[in-house]
Amino acid sequence: MSFRTTATDYVEDVSPSSGALPPRAWYASSDATSLSLNGSWRFRLSATVDAEDDSFAAEGYDAGDWAEVSVPGHWVLQGHGSPIYTNHLYPFPVDPPRVPTENPTGDHVRTFDLPSEWPLDGGAVLRFDGVESCARVWLNGTDIGEFKGSRLPHEFAVGHLLKPSGNVLAVRVHQWSAGSYLEDQDQWWLPGIFRDVTLLHRPAGSALDFFVHASYDHVAGEGTLRVDSDVDGRVLVPALDIDVATGEPVTVPVRPWTAETPRLYDGELVTEGERVPLRIGFRTVALEDGLIKVNGRAILFKGVNRHEWHPEKGRALDLETMREDVLLMKRHNINAVRTSHYPPHPAFLDLCDEYGLWVIDECDLETHGFTEQAWRDNPVDDDRWTPALLDRTARMVERDKNHPSVVIWSLGNEAGTGRGLTAMAEWIRGRDTSRLIHYEGDIDCRDTDMYSRMYADHAEVERIGRGLDGGGLKRRQLPFILCEFGHAMGNGPGGIADYQHLFEAYDRVQGGFIWEWIDHGIKDERYTFAYGGDFGEELHDGNFVCDGLVFPDRTPSPGLVEYKKVIEPVRIDGDGPAGTVRVQNAYDFADLAELAFEWSYQVDGETVETGALSVPALAPGESAEVKLPAPPVDGRGAETQWTVRAVLAADTAWGPRGHQVAWVQLPLNDGALTQVARSDGPVPGEQVITLGPAAFDARTGALRTIGGVDVTGLRLDVWRAPTDNDNGAPWQPDARYGLLWRKLGLHRMRHRLDAVERGDDALTVRTRVAPAAWEVGLRTVYRWTSDGTRLRLTVSVSPEGDWTLPLPRLGIRLGLASSADRVKWFGGGPGEGYPDTKSASMVGRWESTVDELQTPYVRPQENGARADVRWAEIGGLRVEGDPCFWFTARRWTTEQLDAAEHLTDLAPGNTVWVNLDHGQQGIGSQSCGPGALPQYQLRATPAEFSFVFSEIHD
Repeated sequence: MSFRTTATDYVEDVSPSSGALPPRAWYASSDATSLSLNGSWRFRLSATVDAEDDSFAAEGYDAGDWAEVSVPGHWVLQGHGSPIYTNHLYPFPVDPPRVPTENPTGDHVRTFDLPSEWPLDGGAVLRFDGVESCARVWLNGTDIGEFKGSRLPHEFAVGHLLKPSGNVLAVRVHQWSAGSYLEDQDQWWLPGIFRDVTLLHRPAGSALDFFVHASYDHVAGEGTLRVDSDVDGRVLVPALDIDVATGEPVTVPVRPWTAETPRLYDGELVTEGERVPLRIGFRTVALEDGLIKVNGRAILFKGVNRHEWHPEKGRALDLETMREDVLLMKRHNINAVRTSHYPPHPAFLDLCDEYGLWVIDECDLETHGFTEQAWRDNPVDDDRWTPALLDRTARMVERDKNHPSVVIWSLGNEAGTGRGLTAMAEWIRGRDTSRLIHYEGDIDCRDTDMYSRMYADHAEVERIGRGLDGGGLKRRQLPFILCEFGHAMGNGPGGIADYQHLFEAYDRVQGGFIWEWIDHGIKDERYTFAYGGDFGEELHDGNFVCDGLVFPDRTPSPGLVEYKKVIEPVRIDGDGPAGTVRVQNAYDFADLAELAFEWSYQVDGETVETGALSVPALAPGESAEVKLPAPPVDGRGAETQWTVRAVLAADTAWGPRGHQVAWVQLPLNDGALTQVARSDGPVPGEQVITLGPAAFDARTGALRTIGGVDVTGLRLDVWRAPTDNDNGAPWQPDARYGLLWRKLGLHRMRHRLDAVERGDDALTVRTRVAPAAWEVGLRTVYRWTSDGTRLRLTVSVSPEGDWTLPLPRLGIRLGLASSADRVKWFGGGPGEGYPDTKSASMVGRWESTVDELQTPYVRPQENGARADVRWAEIGGLRVEGDPCFWFTARRWTTEQLDAAEHLTDLAPGNTVWVNLDHGQQGIGSQSCGPGALPQYQLRATPAEFSFVFSEIHD
């Protein structure tokens, strides 16, 4: 039997490329001429292509009637086809290396002229920085090669093919290829030329490749520089008086590079034909004493996983969007990035060098879908695929080897185990000994320099920190990181403060990386932001693609604000009544010279005076006791507190003067609780009962008005629209409370009226609240009293039956007129907070509209609660706690919120619904991690809580 070889065989060939030049170091510019080929390209999409017909690549072919697309870009985000989201399932039959005949293929054509200053001598290189997933390239009718490896650069020698004008560059891009089996990376499948295309002149005598070795001796305070180049040249670093030949080491006193102190020295590599700018950072990464050390010190990763994403352009990011990411990270105290799950655009690493971020650079490799067949035929354990794996490894390492921010190479993600991974690790060790190696799937640490896990719960992290996790001897002697934790999907993640306590308590546990940076929502007028399934995908994983610390438009979520607080690099605590503050420097390298400290004094949430606090420039790990001034006013009878802040003393590269880095609040006096003397008794009428300022329905005891404020539907409420973390993930072994709550019927509780009792000083309404079909219930008593102007409600709740589940919430819900718009409150803010997500909730006086109280999670769910509220004012009504409560207000019911799939499903009604909660269930991160810890669970136990209502008179 014979098989016909066709022009499309390269698509299913497991080899990485043909015709491409060997990988080399990437740099943004030199004095050599270059020409960007970004811009508008002619484009034709076919469901599949008869690749025997490559006539479109010929000179003179008229593509004038074709559509146009922007490069960099994805054609499915420009009106041609649709995106597909899967977490790990391959969206095509798994038959490696075969792919479907129905293989969307985009033919791209760009005609260009060489600029007048283009040199006539030397060669030229055509560089593609990223194409998904397989491309074949022609220049002026000549087939110059094909390649796979979507997030990696490929270059072709084209000098002999260029002409002064009328050059025709043709690129055929296939969505599916053998390479797709290596790129199953929990993201949208988005074909296209999505990174830069550049033509580079290569003068005679220019370096093809170079390697900057810049180590630091922390004992001597000296750096050693050696730049290896494939052609002879000189290395110039004026600030260090360095002028040496390539390949020659030189040792000089330097200031080292770290993520906290990113000192870069400008230099040049000068060869016969080219001058290449260098940005040199001296630092040494080592595995010593079982710890990851940089410049002799163990570091703590306060990190985040970062996919590349833009809500309109997908993975086609421009420099300013990348800079926005880095600045947001720095301003939220993040110090590290794992480039999940592929090398980023190389300009992002330039920014990490410049502003200071530790980077785990991850190879463009994931074969997660093979879990569905118990890893059978997994490419990383199949020798036929090893050349492709090594090619991807080399293209990552060679491209990024000169970045001081890159301290760890990662072999990839969720690709099982196998010989190919070992080959990758061995290749890296043979090429670069200056960095460590990571791979989470290597559970025995055979090939890696650290033990890495995803979503280990708090108890397991503590066991690992104490060395009680078991495993082989090698693993037990290695440092531990959580390469993914704190799944930031929807409302959450919860419990990250508890993780941080463990990271700081155990040296072996060197931090972790929140999953992940940004929600991958696609801007779509139908939904605001679309997610998996919104484009008619055959297979999809819904909104699992929206699990970031920033929303798709890069607005920080409450989760990012919480993370900033949890990982503060300055620890401030103290004793408010004693007037002392303890300040500890939690940086690994920087002192506190760049920070200024301020105090403010609050009385009942209002700041009455501020001042500066003198704190020495503490070295890393040092602490000092600092005395606060005497309280500026007599706060007896009120709630008083100190707030102490650490802020930037002057503008820095990443933040303005006054930017808040860390803070603490220290209470002095809790203030007096609200008291309502019982003087008025209920006055019965034919249809209403009056009690002080309130009127009640005489038959049901339902509250109707408080003064001139209409109130509707006040009753016990235990339901919340389950969060993504409440619902959990299908593979979670633990209780998934969102599903269990719904099964129990907590979303459809029935309220039985048992009695309305008028006493001498109180109106008492007795009820039983319970779901249909089950014997469990909540015996609930509402007791109303008044002093004539204020109305006090005391709610007593007694569980009946065998309650095995915690409650979503416990409190009351009531409705106000839709004109209720502005909210003022004294309590936690300005943003939302829940029991395990309120570290960043600052007590003060806040003001907002009802709409601004909402957190716009891409998939609507419980949101917007303000924690530790003493009092709130809304719609002419003042509510006081005894002592405090959780406050939520929205223009739709919880049931409507629960039913919504997108933000556009939520339409304001005629009522503003207010929740006043005695308790809330914690959030956790069970959408992919552990659920709420026991101390944050709201168990069904007897409870009593009170609120005081009064009408606001202007």
